[in-house]
Amino acid sequence: MLFDTPIFFLFLCVVVLCYWCLGFRNQNRFLLVASYFFYGWWDWRFLCLMIASTTIDYFIAIKIADTKDPRVRRSLLVLSLIINFSILGFFKYFNFFADSAIASLSALGIHVSMPLLRIILPPGISFYTFQEVAYIVDVYNERLPPSRSFVDYGLFITLFPHLIAGPIQRPSHLLPQVQNPRRWDSAKAFDGMLLILEGLFRKCVIADNCALIANAAFGGSFRQPSLPVLLLGTYAFAWQIYGDFSGYSSIARGCAQLMGFHFMVNFRQPYLADSIQDFWRRWHISLSTWLRDYLYIPLGGNRYGELKTYRNLLLTMLLGGLWHGANWTFVVWGGLHGGGLAVERKLTRGVTAARAKLPRWMKRILIFHFVCLSWIFFRAPSLRAAWEMLKGLGVWSWRPEFPAAFLFLAIFSIPLLLVDLYLESTGDEYCFASATVQPRVAFGLACALVIALLGANQANAFIYFQF
Repeated sequence: MLFDTPIFFLFLCVVVLCYWCLGFRNQNRFLLVASYFFYGWWDWRFLCLMIASTTIDYFIAIKIADTKDPRVRRSLLVLSLIINFSILGFFKYFNFFADSAIASLSALGIHVSMPLLRIILPPGISFYTFQEVAYIVDVYNERLPPSRSFVDYGLFITLFPHLIAGPIQRPSHLLPQVQNPRRWDSAKAFDGMLLILEGLFRKCVIADNCALIANAAFGGSFRQPSLPVLLLGTYAFAWQIYGDFSGYSSIARGCAQLMGFHFMVNFRQPYLADSIQDFWRRWHISLSTWLRDYLYIPLGGNRYGELKTYRNLLLTMLLGGLWHGANWTFVVWGGLHGGGLAVERKLTRGVTAARAKLPRWMKRILIFHFVCLSWIFFRAPSLRAAWEMLKGLGVWSWRPEFPAAFLFLAIFSIPLLLVDLYLESTGDEYCFASATVQPRVAFGLACALVIALLGANQANAFIYFQF
């Protein structure tokens, strides 16, 4: 987090205690100031950027709602989109596209030089930009009225639990919660504390321990890539990124519930998906639904024939991949998923569940390994590194440390798989959500004990902080 973890939770405790001592309107003002303080702690200059972006969209949304002329409304929408994506594009992609252009010209024998700009990526810019765009589009399409209070709108954008790494909040879900009074609910607060503990378990115990294996495999500690190294690296990173990001999402949701807010569920057992489409219904749900509603459907969705549907799927996932980072590896990762969705749609078109030949457990295994294959490009620092890792598919080389590494990986990945199987069978949002008080208290204490005993000794930043 922007603070060290202990300092963050001290900050959270102070904020929650002060928050519930205030009236409704003062609660919003206090939370807005606290969120600005949280964001500006690392670099106050980026706080100015976020406030400026928020202010522009606040006034544009009101102007769109108050204007009847369709051409003016559309011009205001385009203006907002240009501003938001220009800011995002400059800070996140300027060097990427400049370097790519220089490399392409060099390949043609044209050597050019460009001034080097040291552009630091503002934390959470991808997340709050998408949230601002969703708000403007929804106001334009008259799905919700604009907020007439800058405090309410600013808090919707900057509420600190989701500010750095989501989940991306939909305006229709969170903004009404900001605009209406909240009441203290001890049951929801208890749920929030259990969500935080479960999130810390996923992050500190599962993700950070699996990171030890993933970093060794992708960092070359195992020397030459081979099939065992490839398996160790991909499986370890698959559970690392899942534990890491689902853990952050649980912590964010838990923090929000301590203040009376409800954030959308961001993960629903994604590694139990039986199709690529099903995977994206379960993985990073706030992003996948955003891409569907604000990119795939405006592109035409599946309304204009199969070929254009395949095009829209590929474009959506390519841009979704690029959203994750300024590197061709993310573009390839998105392309694999977009192409996979198109091929899957082609192969399963008109095939009913009764006619499907593969049993569900086998489809789950196939989809999991497709996802793991794509994770290689997500994790590798470059396309060359990803290709070198993939070469291990044709190399068999066994080392004495491999059995211990596979055992270590199993110890810290199977528990999360068992948790997912339990949640899949019960439909709960987290373990023991529908149980009586005693089992839930026991679950919370068990999580705390396991975190204290088995949490990795090294501190790893949340993976999605870089996006």
